[in-house]
Amino acid sequence: MPAPLRALLVGCGGISRTWLDAVKTMPGVRMVGFVDLIQDAARQRAQEYGYADAWVGSDLLAALDALKPDMLFNCTIPEAHAETSILALEHGCHVLTEKPLADSMENARRMLAVAQQTRRTLAVIQNRRYDPNIRRLRKFLESGVLGRITTVNCDFYIGAHFGGFRDHMEHVLLLDMAIHTFDAARMITGSDPLTVYCHEWNPVGSWYDYDASAVAIFEMTDTGAQTPNIVYTYRGSWCAEGLNTTWESEWRIIGDQGSVIWDGAEGFRAEVVVGSGGFRSQTRPVELSEWDYPGMLRGHAGVIAEFVRAVQTGGKPETDCTDNIKSLAMVFGAIQSAEQSRKIKIEW
Repeated sequence: MPAPLRALLVGCGGISRTWLDAVKTMPGVRMVGFVDLIQDAARQRAQEYGYADAWVGSDLLAALDALKPDMLFNCTIPEAHAETSILALEHGCHVLTEKPLADSMENARRMLAVAQQTRRTLAVIQNRRYDPNIRRLRKFLESGVLGRITTVNCDFYIGAHFGGFRDHMEHVLLLDMAIHTFDAARMITGSDPLTVYCHEWNPVGSWYDYDASAVAIFEMTDTGAQTPNIVYTYRGSWCAEGLNTTWESEWRIIGDQGSVIWDGAEGFRAEVVVGSGGFRSQTRPVELSEWDYPGMLRGHAGVIAEFVRAVQTGGKPETDCTDNIKSLAMVFGAIQSAEQSRKIKIEW
């Protein structure tokens, strides 16, 4: 068995516990260092998870020079993702970062360029891809039962009383949450975004300072093509009281031979065409096959495990930066559209 990969964690806030809970089940990873601007936070996290001998400090460059780790886990705030990841890549580390990849498209492109120059893997935590239900939906769509997918609609409505910094964020829904839903749309359809028109607003009664609701219309296409063949609509709000959706949204996906509805949890309904010629085509219900992936880890653990395998084997993880930047481009395209009140061509 190969020696465990040596990992350095940067950013020891609350989300780091989710990472470390996953890592402690992975014999192929050994935590060797903890870095945080507040050194006591790094020390506390190391002690909490039983890494008494790990390097602890507030200076990332010193940690990289002293430890020469194989991997860096980037749990810093989004504004620090680019500089932290680039420094680690330039020191020979493979990097897995919390979402979003970066706080701007310019920084995301810088990160990709450095990853390519250093020949190191840079990937992103998109934990909602590692859910058996969304995998089941993707497998169903890939089977071709619904024919060619033409339309994807999703609704995200949660009355989220966070308190704290989110209450004062601009574009809070699009910046802080929509990356998950936009990435899910790309994942289940196997398509790339071309254009977006988005409208944001802050409803009466909202407890947010800025727009917390949005509607976006995306034109999408098969990967690599330039002609749109899918229209994807997103409706969302973080100040919708009552009848909350799941965190995964509610979905309706329409093909030229049928439709499927997914409630974001374990509820699926699908119908396919069995006869045509009348005012309405004849349809019949169809069951979605169970999705079986023995040993699949969920959420953060699934992303981290695949990232580790990619580093060990030289492969490319599903959430590699070269793919994930397309989901990020949907976020910033939607924000630009909302700010300018016009349709935007999406570029990455």
